[in-house]
Amino acid sequence: MPNLFDSVTFGDLTLSNRIVMAPLTRNRSPKAVPNDLNVVYYEQRASAGLIVSEGTAITHQGQGYADVPGLYTPEALAGWKKVTDAVHQRGGKIVAQLWHVGRVSHVSLQPNGAAPVAPSALVAKSKTYILNEDGTGAFADTSEPRALELAELPGIVEDFRKAARNAVDAGFDGVEIHAANGYLLDQFMKDGANKRSDAYGGSIENRARLTLEVVDAVAKEIGAGKTGIRLSPTTPANDVSDSDPQAVFNYVVTELAKRNLAFIHVIEGATGGPRDHQYEGAHFDYAAFKAAYVNAGGKGAWMVNNGYTAESAAKAVETGQADLVSFGKPFIANPDLVRRIKDGAAWNEVNPSTLYGGGAEGYTDYPTLAAAE
Repeated sequence: MPNLFDSVTFGDLTLSNRIVMAPLTRNRSPKAVPNDLNVVYYEQRASAGLIVSEGTAITHQGQGYADVPGLYTPEALAGWKKVTDAVHQRGGKIVAQLWHVGRVSHVSLQPNGAAPVAPSALVAKSKTYILNEDGTGAFADTSEPRALELAELPGIVEDFRKAARNAVDAGFDGVEIHAANGYLLDQFMKDGANKRSDAYGGSIENRARLTLEVVDAVAKEIGAGKTGIRLSPTTPANDVSDSDPQAVFNYVVTELAKRNLAFIHVIEGATGGPRDHQYEGAHFDYAAFKAAYVNAGGKGAWMVNNGYTAESAAKAVETGQADLVSFGKPFIANPDLVRRIKDGAAWNEVNPSTLYGGGAEGYTDYPTLAAAE
């Protein structure tokens, strides 16, 4: 029977344990460039079997929040190389989360103040994080997007491919394609955000087309064994919904099973909220979702996320519900979360006032058990 502390190999990734640090936006990389404070933060958490980096914009257009890192300038890649080197020196593994936010952005964050892009020109009833004129951060409503033209979509795929290459060149062990939480690829897959009538809208196959094209381009560029993807079938995050998510996501994972990716990362329920959240008028069965993947021959790791405790994570792995379990906020407050789970030690509580933006406070100053000793 496997347990959380067993090593495991999926694709090209060999992990020392099955506890994963989930991607966490912290808004501490001004001008989209990782810095020395970011190096300390990730290095502190390198005991995780795998770190998935915070969402990292594949282009300036893909950025939706102030002071998040990118993968599209030489300065950003040099900054990330310091991070990946530090994690590797501590024996850790780290993949980059490739992020295009689509409509979840603000004109102040876009090149030349342009409108954000989306599958359809529908405003996301959501907030994003921008900088005021005095440099302080603030949450603001998302801006009205424009619909991507058909001729632009190959360029989006190419941007993901380039970002994957840049990530590996910057020392990452692989990438996670962000297709969750109401961002661009999720917007295309869900009919609440996608009202297109061309080859990328309407049918499930059409709405999933862009996601699968991105997966194919990234896997061809860096190898399927270094490629994972994050999905959130029922999250309401960033104003997304779907009338039949079971059909959509069973189709998607059936297709992904053919592509031999390293892992599938699944947010169960509402991101950061109820694990049993369902879209109105629809029912989603997560066991059936995983079964669709396995029955189609999927061999990659099945990673689960959202509100897991030490006990429920251990049970998920021991019963075969999951191969890996990712933790978000617990890793913010507990750099040594792996040790705390293993020792049955108490967990530090997150300081919510320091989650987004700022400096070392609430970022690199959470106490470890070793420091207490």
